[in-house]
Amino acid sequence: MPHNLLMQTNVVNSIRYFVNTVCSFGLLTIAFLFSTPSQGFAQAWVAPSHSGSLSLEFQWIDNTGHRVNDGNLDLKYPGKSDTSAIYIDIDYAFTNRFSAEIGLPYVFAKYIGPGPTPDPFLPVDNCFCWHSGLQDFGMIVRYNLIGEIGGSFQLTPSVSVGTPSRNYAFQGEAVVGANLDEVAAAIDVGTRLDAISPRLAIEARYSYAFVEKVLDISHNRSNIRTEVAFRLTRTTALRGLASWQITHGGLRVPDDINMDNGSQHDRLLRDDYFRAGMGISYDLPHLEMYATYIAFVSGTNTHAGRAFSTGVSWPFNL
Repeated sequence: MPHNLLMQTNVVNSIRYFVNTVCSFGLLTIAFLFSTPSQGFAQAWVAPSHSGSLSLEFQWIDNTGHRVNDGNLDLKYPGKSDTSAIYIDIDYAFTNRFSAEIGLPYVFAKYIGPGPTPDPFLPVDNCFCWHSGLQDFGMIVRYNLIGEIGGSFQLTPSVSVGTPSRNYAFQGEAVVGANLDEVAAAIDVGTRLDAISPRLAIEARYSYAFVEKVLDISHNRSNIRTEVAFRLTRTTALRGLASWQITHGGLRVPDDINMDNGSQHDRLLRDDYFRAGMGISYDLPHLEMYATYIAFVSGTNTHAGRAFSTGVSWPFNL
């Protein structure tokens, strides 16, 4: 056997061994985490039975300022921050209709100013340095109610759960998360628009999240996400994305902030927004690569900014 071909074979075998090992661990973990939350998106199209994917994604978020309750930028505290994350998750289809996904992100955050944040100016921010750590365990389970593998129409409900991996800090700008439990119910609908073009598809998702209360303040939220995909070639697809969030309850800035809730405002905001963007994906025989850009369009009590994600996904069969 030629030396280069031997090296490629050894690499492929090593990857297969790694994937099988991780998946075996993941399946055991699913039994333990079956009723715990997820930050991942569900999808209308479920993979064929006994197939799955191992995904690695990098995300960078540029928070360019804060939008207060009237939708304008907060000029008193114009501070900006950067957040990056590495996501690893495993998705597996137990049947042609039922699948589950588990994941855990590692997050980096840095406050870049200018100026201080609202009092107190915490050490996590006033050092203007990077902080990092594991964020929340996530899991999502999906069941396809309507549709067949490869069919043109799919309807798939899902339940996701998310719980902090540790008791991390949540106050300030340069933190890795809100340190809260949540459970969300969602429904995904997807269809190929064969009447227009078999290359065109549209998917929509609605979810309602039950978020852990703080100071007995409810801040559950609704999320709507739409995606239009057009397959340029057999291996390349373009996607247009839009997402809305409505928080049911929470605190408005600066109207509702006071001495009693000020220390908790970072995770209790009435965060409402509309964001839009686009993505591209490229399929290889045993690998999918993708990239997505999302930008802030409008919102209140939220961050303005943009996010860029890129990742790879390895399919497998057990």
